[in-house]
Amino acid sequence: MTLTAYNQVPLPSFMYGTAWKKEATTQLVQEAVAAGFRAIDTANQLIHYQEVLVGEALLALAKQGIARSSLFLQTKFTPVNGQDHRTPYDAKADLTTQVKQSFDSSLAHLHTDYVDSYVLHGPYQRQGLGDADWEVWAAIEGLYESGKTKMIGISNVTAGQLTLLCEGAKHKPMVVQNRCYAAFGWDKEVREICRIYHIVYQGFSLLTANREVLADPAMRTIATKHGMGLAQVIFRFAMQVGMLPLTGTTNQQHMKEDLQVEQFTLTAEDLQRIETIGQ
Repeated sequence: MTLTAYNQVPLPSFMYGTAWKKEATTQLVQEAVAAGFRAIDTANQLIHYQEVLVGEALLALAKQGIARSSLFLQTKFTPVNGQDHRTPYDAKADLTTQVKQSFDSSLAHLHTDYVDSYVLHGPYQRQGLGDADWEVWAAIEGLYESGKTKMIGISNVTAGQLTLLCEGAKHKPMVVQNRCYAAFGWDKEVREICRIYHIVYQGFSLLTANREVLADPAMRTIATKHGMGLAQVIFRFAMQVGMLPLTGTTNQQHMKEDLQVEQFTLTAEDLQRIETIGQ
């Protein structure tokens, strides 16, 4: 199954996330692709990601006959406040230059001449959008116009910030990637904006941010009824309410199980229960 944003670029309905994988990144990306994942998420941010090792995996996969063109690659520009001392750009340069340097560095790391999706890792401030956000977004729009990335997006964004961006940008984001808490209605406000503007909403930390939901007896009842695991129920719920879920599992069996979620359908009653379970 694929999803499409308003610019009609298709992307796979499930994504493998490479945050916090450290030196295991190369092996895990290969295992994820072997299991059937075709979308890979990373970032040019050494605190949490090893983008170079994602690139090593891509080289190994190419030797196994899995072409770069068959994979959806997403990476991110991380502002200096999200980096440590190892910035992939000159931290003293102007922001437009920082974006260009980070992007070129990502292409080198990933052994490719384009990415499928390029994402601003987060706004420069907690509320609203400032001059820095607009300058960086304009630089990202430039990459999109050059054809070097097929989609552009933003991560870790509030409903207010996303509304401002959609209203003021030359090119609206095509993807939004947020941590998704059941306690906040699974990020309902942001998802609604995405629905209105035909933006693909990517949900991460669906399991790790919602441990109390997984422990809820109602979840066990739903899982048992469908003969599925709790994680599978959460991922299927995400898909049915219009999200593209990310998983970062390091377990090969779980990778395969995660990809089986399109084989069953939750009822309207199930969806309603899960939608309100953590509130």
